[in-house]
Amino acid sequence: MIILASASPRRETLLQALWVEYRVIPSLVSEAGPLPGTTTASHAESLALLKAAEVAARVGEGLVLGADTIVECDGRLLGKPKDQGEARGFLRLLSGRSHLVVTGLALVEISDGRTEVGHEVTEVRMRALTSEEIDAYVQTGEPLDKAGGYAIQGAAGTFIEGIKGSFTNVVGLPLGRLRTLLLRFGIDPLHRQV
Repeated sequence: MIILASASPRRETLLQALWVEYRVIPSLVSEAGPLPGTTTASHAESLALLKAAEVAARVGEGLVLGADTIVECDGRLLGKPKDQGEARGFLRLLSGRSHLVVTGLALVEISDGRTEVGHEVTEVRMRALTSEEIDAYVQTGEPLDKAGGYAIQGAAGTFIEGIKGSFTNVVGLPLGRLRTLLLRFGIDPLHRQV
């Protein structure tokens, strides 16, 4: 049994694609800013592990999956915008440029405390956006609970010129990297069915 330590419906939808048995128990960990001297990848992995460990401490058995996605542009880390103004600022920063989407993953086996962590990095190129496009998109409300202030699988998909790397990473759960981590626990999603 995999326990997804996230309330993200996007992560849940992606996890369903792996044909593994799971349940959702959202983590109560708040997403704080990065510690000085940490890389984006280490910060994402640390937050993913904190989320998984927090849920593991509340649950009796299973394998807990924590994830954290961060967008990085010019060394600036963009989490979820706190309001529409910050969402507009994120989109202005990303407009006409490439940025990185980094997702940290952590698995915690409750029975023995064993952990495995990893991350995935995808480069995304966004076309130049007009102020009108940014305003219209922000008004949809879609950017407010997404790292970087956009959802590639939503209306913002029309803003994307290209990606290098995992599409599912940009959505919030890199399935290839997750399978690699699950294999370390002897779980192969390709040979299991719910």
